[in-house]
Amino acid sequence: MWNVRAQLQLTAGLERLPERASPPDLVLYMGDMMFRAAVAGGAQKEVSPMSSTLDRWSPYALALLRIVTALLFMEHGTQKLFGFPAPPEGGTPPLLSLFGIGAILELVGGLLILVGLLTRPVAFVLAGEMAVAYWMFHAPQSLYPALNGGDASVLFCFVFLLLVFTGPGALSIDGARQPAGPRHSWER
Repeated sequence: MWNVRAQLQLTAGLERLPERASPPDLVLYMGDMMFRAAVAGGAQKEVSPMSSTLDRWSPYALALLRIVTALLFMEHGTQKLFGFPAPPEGGTPPLLSLFGIGAILELVGGLLILVGLLTRPVAFVLAGEMAVAYWMFHAPQSLYPALNGGDASVLFCFVFLLLVFTGPGALSIDGARQPAGPRHSWER
């Protein structure tokens, strides 16, 4: 007959089970051990040389994504505010209109994201701006971004949400102001 208690005790790294554990206790114990293994990442995995090399460069890849996104985003702001590189279809909007405020957010927010200053809160605001832009201006035409021209809004929204959670990566003012070392591999 299979002995659950003996099998669990054979598993590496588990504490000894109580001698008089009831079946519900055993189920709870197994669930607790599975949860602990999942939180700890399970068994130790060997790190390949390729993975270690890529981990070393991940903060710079995140910084490159941040910088390119900011430059593209700022271009939308300069187009609405200054008509550069080309004026928008309806001409430049009034500064205090919805489009004008969006243009200010795109230019100033894009500049802050570019240099990596106040990255997380600014990225949060810009992600919200892009969500509003999609649902207010693109989605009424069609729900599908390929049909309504809102694919850039969706991509900007989710890249900014990524920056909210990851921070700016390397080469940022936020990173230079942070006194402690990196908390994650992408913040090195």
